[in-house]
Amino acid sequence: MTILDKILAEKEKEVAALKENYQPGAKVTGKKLSLYESFKHADKMSIIAEIKRASPSKGDIKTDVNPPEQAIQYADYGAGAISVLTDQPFFKGSMEDLKAVREAVQVPLLNKDFIIDEIQIDRAKDYGANVILLIAAALPKERLEELYSYAVKAGLEVLLEVHNEEELSIANDMDAKIIGINNRNLKTFEVDLAITERLAAQVKNPDALLISESGIRTAEDVDRVRKAGAQGILVGETMMKSGNLKQTFDQLRIPV
Repeated sequence: MTILDKILAEKEKEVAALKENYQPGAKVTGKKLSLYESFKHADKMSIIAEIKRASPSKGDIKTDVNPPEQAIQYADYGAGAISVLTDQPFFKGSMEDLKAVREAVQVPLLNKDFIIDEIQIDRAKDYGANVILLIAAALPKERLEELYSYAVKAGLEVLLEVHNEEELSIANDMDAKIIGINNRNLKTFEVDLAITERLAAQVKNPDALLISESGIRTAEDVDRVRKAGAQGILVGETMMKSGNLKQTFDQLRIPV
């Protein structure tokens, strides 16, 4: 089994428990915020700054992070959006992290999780998310389309994540507005920025917003994906390990 297979098997259990125990209904109030509009009109590289305690590939990263404090710093230093990893077994996050961040900042929030069912979308909205993640590698095309449509009808944006040509063709067929190109292979967890360069050229929708994800650490990395067509980047580990967040943001927010 790949790491992704293990995560999805765990998600099946989580969804089964949610369907028994979760009652949809807003836990926090948050105004409608658009990641798409914000990133499309930015004059510097837009950053989705991620709050990530741990990961299967890196182990513990910053388990003692205070999510609202981290989010406030992200927003102050120029994050265009904030991603909150809410998976518990593999990333040590929680929905309470998302709720706390929503109460602390007014920037678009991405609920970063492995979404396989509508009830997770309901929960993401309840806890203040503006955007959900759908991973093309995780689900059949028909199921992706159902969940994408469900999220949009609920007033949420969708970051549709791809990492090879086959998955990108699905995103093209779905006319996805926000496409995340993951430079990390979700089966091996190896990272290569050439994935963004290769796939960005094959995106068919001229109005699609391209986000390059994983492995971005330097201004040179940002410039490389910018030249390929990325208008945003998702940065997790680099932010979590930064000793000077202002400096890190200033380095990565190059003109576009």
